Amino acid sequence: MRAFFRAIDDFLRGRGVFASDAPLSGRLLWLFILLIACGLFYGAVMGTYSGLAPERLHQLLYSGVKVPLLLLATFLLCLPSFFVINTVAGLRDDFREVLRAVVATQSCITVVLAGLAPITAFWYLSCANYRQAVLFNALMFGVASAAAQVVVRRYYGPLIRRSARHRQLLWTWFFLYAFVGIQMAWVLRPFIGAPNAPVAFFRSGAWGNAYVVLARMIAGLFTPGDTLPTMLWLLAFLGLAALAFVIYRIVVPRRRSPQ
Repeated sequence: MRAFFRAIDDFLRGRGVFASDAPLSGRLLWLFILLIACGLFYGAVMGTYSGLAPERLHQLLYSGVKVPLLLLATFLLCLPSFFVINTVAGLRDDFREVLRAVVATQSCITVVLAGLAPITAFWYLSCANYRQAVLFNALMFGVASAAAQVVVRRYYGPLIRRSARHRQLLWTWFFLYAFVGIQMAWVLRPFIGAPNAPVAFFRSGAWGNAYVVLARMIAGLFTPGDTLPTMLWLLAFLGLAALAFVIYRIVVPRRRSPQ
């Protein structure tokens, strides 16, 4: 256990086997261990919203398995397309370093999510609305993704300095991963588990358009008479969005203008 927490510390600090110039072979195994272990932990916390009654405890296991499954499945679906794009752009020789960077990003997201798990659990205590719980967890993933930019900057920095085309390809990866990931999350639902619904690994009628459902969920989030709760929720979400922006600006400093 001590070696595991030491690995997390080295990973966040970018030292040891996680240094940007360290060999790739000794790093990938640890990156996948961090991704799976931290993803399992946050997923289990996500599943506590449905309750801790004995007949609902296996929702924690289902939710715990689904977080690393979501990240890995999305990663594997996007990787072939990203490889082809890098090849067409003439950057295939750098793809080993690109692979290291994108895998490290997935691991960092789950490490940050594990750190945010107590906040999620506390939020559940003051939240009685399933839709709000779903959107709150989506926001937690957004905050974790913003914090993971420190790892992206660490590993992608040398690539961008070598060729500016890597910057455009990095943004391509972000959009591709987010687009596929949202739909993948919809297919793998439920992650949280509605308290009034039976526990199930997959929900019936899993296929559909996640973006249409998300728009309807946001539109129907608040009832017209809930003025005060609506304002409080808007302030909370705006505050968390501002936190994600601040984290992003801290880990990705502005370019200095030429003198």
